[in-house]
Amino acid sequence: MNTGGTIQAALRGDKAIWAIVLVLSLFSVLVVYSATGSLAWRIAGGDTEAFLFRHGFTLAFGWLLMYLGHRMHYLRYQQAAPWLILLAVPLLVFTLFMGVDINGARRWIQLPLVGLTVQTSDFAKLALVLYVAREVTRKQEYIKEFNDAFLPIIVPVLIVCGLIAPSDLSTALLLFFTCIGIMFVGRVDWKYIALLFLLWICVFALLVLLGEFFPDVIRVDTWVSRVREFVDNPDGDFQVVQSKIAIANGGWLGLGPGNSIQRNYLPTPYADFVYAIICEEYGVIGGLITVGLFVLLFFRITRLVTIGTKSFGVMAAAGLGMLIVFQAFANIAVAVHLVPVTGQNLPLLSLGGTSVIFTCIYFGVILSVSKFVEESARVEGMVPNSKKADELLVAKTQAAS
Repeated sequence: MNTGGTIQAALRGDKAIWAIVLVLSLFSVLVVYSATGSLAWRIAGGDTEAFLFRHGFTLAFGWLLMYLGHRMHYLRYQQAAPWLILLAVPLLVFTLFMGVDINGARRWIQLPLVGLTVQTSDFAKLALVLYVAREVTRKQEYIKEFNDAFLPIIVPVLIVCGLIAPSDLSTALLLFFTCIGIMFVGRVDWKYIALLFLLWICVFALLVLLGEFFPDVIRVDTWVSRVREFVDNPDGDFQVVQSKIAIANGGWLGLGPGNSIQRNYLPTPYADFVYAIICEEYGVIGGLITVGLFVLLFFRITRLVTIGTKSFGVMAAAGLGMLIVFQAFANIAVAVHLVPVTGQNLPLLSLGGTSVIFTCIYFGVILSVSKFVEESARVEGMVPNSKKADELLVAKTQAAS
């Protein structure tokens, strides 16, 4: 029995992206097991395996969703995009005013009966990226008038990012610049990209103003304190200092798996500062390999943009890829004190529930598009950049379904 051929037939799409996801997932098991040691002693009575099993189950469920997602034709995501955005907006409004308050931020809602909390911004990120990709593709040939860009693209971006920003400004900014990136790749006129940027500044100014009246909802004081701490204190606050110590402790080769010292001092070594634990245990080499995996991911997704037509699938893959990579580098930049503390997880590597699951869903969409782009290159010997090849493969897929 040809096991390799069976796996290759089941896992279609870019094999390099599959390999990156596999390496990150397996590596995260080691990292999370080590980084949650002190947390386990504080809240789980020393049961260090509890978080390992939880993370492993989350990863397994995420991989299942990724596999199912990559088997779907990407056009189904295009069809679902308007409905997803219609669901995302009321969920964000509900979260903003009625969400679960954790550490002074309302980013989660509690699911009835099961008692699990879900971060609705993860769902909103998926919904907005798919929607913007859909609208950019649908109007790509004729975005020349104000109405072609304002209501279909600019307004949804401002609404969704504006609803996320009060409790999670860093996520709103990452999502906003990802949408800018989609518009750029989709060749939207610069004047509309500039208009979106200017209107976002207005929305942000309005949020700052409203924060004076609703401090419990809009965390303006937190934004100001983090920026001021970053500017006024070149050494960083307590957690940044502990992060730097962890990186310095690691040297070139690290202290070895499970030997981190600073996990006992960092407030969130398993989430916001997991990169510092990676550097401490696996050294500069481990840190560079981690960065290299995300850089390689970026280039593999860029490859989809260059060899495929500017279809919805390519726009969606580019947007979700930018979202993952931007978030990864935001997390790493915080750990090495290049930017203020943001609270962003390191995709797949940090302990997480909905963040891990939705990251796997993002990869599922990307791999679905990758599968389509590669298969379109083989249709009757046509080149990957051929629009005719894409159209023919879509027709065949629709006929088969």
